[in-house]
Amino acid sequence: MEATIPATKTNEARGFYKLSMLQCIGFGSGDLAQNLIYQTISMYLLFFYTNVYGLDPAVAAVMFLIVRIVDVIWDPLVGTFVDKHDPKLGKYRAYLILGGVPLTAFAILCFWNGFSGSLFYAYFTYVGLSMCYTLVNVPYGALNASLTRDTAEITKLTSVRMFMANVGGLAVGMGIPMVLKCFDPSETTDMSMSDTAWFATMALYGVIGLALLIFCFSQCRERVVMDKSATENVKVSDLWMEFVHNRPLRILAFFFITAFAMMAVGNAAGAYYINYNLGGSAEELSIFMGLGSIPAFIFMPMIPAIKRVVGKKGMFYIFLVTAIIGMAMLYIISVVPALREQMWMVYVAQFIKSTGVIVATGYMWALVPEVISFGEYTHGRRISGIVNALTGIFYKAGMALGGVVPGLVLAYVGFNKDAATQTPFAEQGILWLVAVIPAILLVLAMFIISRYELDDDVIDDINRQIESRHK
Repeated sequence: MEATIPATKTNEARGFYKLSMLQCIGFGSGDLAQNLIYQTISMYLLFFYTNVYGLDPAVAAVMFLIVRIVDVIWDPLVGTFVDKHDPKLGKYRAYLILGGVPLTAFAILCFWNGFSGSLFYAYFTYVGLSMCYTLVNVPYGALNASLTRDTAEITKLTSVRMFMANVGGLAVGMGIPMVLKCFDPSETTDMSMSDTAWFATMALYGVIGLALLIFCFSQCRERVVMDKSATENVKVSDLWMEFVHNRPLRILAFFFITAFAMMAVGNAAGAYYINYNLGGSAEELSIFMGLGSIPAFIFMPMIPAIKRVVGKKGMFYIFLVTAIIGMAMLYIISVVPALREQMWMVYVAQFIKSTGVIVATGYMWALVPEVISFGEYTHGRRISGIVNALTGIFYKAGMALGGVVPGLVLAYVGFNKDAATQTPFAEQGILWLVAVIPAILLVLAMFIISRYELDDDVIDDINRQIESRHK
């Protein structure tokens, strides 16, 4: 039986709640907070490990893989736990606080060089960070589906959420190099700043992120959740059963692993690409990384209108192709000597690539409540935690590929962190990471999303039938 609150509108009484803009912003601030940490890890942790902390790229790559294997075990346990329990602070939103505090601490410790080169310390802090991130991210994802069943409201909520997530991406991509320069105003231009500057920068971002998680907690109201009696028998094996019987979930899961692998590979390679392939400065890296988020402020507010015109799948196709075009431009610019000297052309290509990536990967989060509702329609239980744990496994598997592949490629092509310039083969390897491998993954993502069958009319009908059952 679903929890309800008094409502003035009949459609709201059936679970199709309308959300105020403040509620949308409050929910989106949770993703902004997480991106201040996730994007920093994605974009700069490998670079910090190799160029500041002193790890070999291949060793770092193996560590990234092992951490993701730990996640495969940990995520289902977290998803099951949050579905079965109802903390006083809220079934899902409570973990924004309970997990947010240790997440902030581990994020800061990851960029502390007190045990320089210690593999044990690197494992301890990175594993701790990843486990705490799951403790926040899985319930946060489930919180999305607990706010309303209305697909139009979910689209609006996702647009605001991804807009704010990309504020976090911009604050990291463009802001980290600038903040590092503030803490270390030396003439260093290759981002190999002092370890103190990295630590202070992550401390600043971590504290801001924690404040945003608290704000998110204060603005979210959980109204579409199952009674405790309906979820008290949830177990870890339900994750496998949900995966087997929920075809839309399987399709979305494979899209997640492909999309996150693509983003993680490209993000991890950005600092190497600007520093070594183009000989750029920290300021140019700041602009390049910032362009990875700026398109969100233009296109994310337009998602509802775009979707109405071209449909859900049409929107995915258009923007995935746009991203591939941008990657092709980056490759061509980088291999033609006369073009690679024109940084404005690199920026244009990055903007086009990022436009496609941001919209396509941003809207995929709106599909998570849909597959949750499909599962509820099929077997009668709204196990949001389990579903988000499953999607978490797949997007972290994508992150694992994104962490492993760059390290292995850099090792294979003979990347030397102590060399001011790299060999042509090493530069080519970096270019593979920036353009070629992500483009291949995007083609695969287009094929996967073509199999998704839950159009808006279908999912709206499913939600209406679920509400009729509860009545």
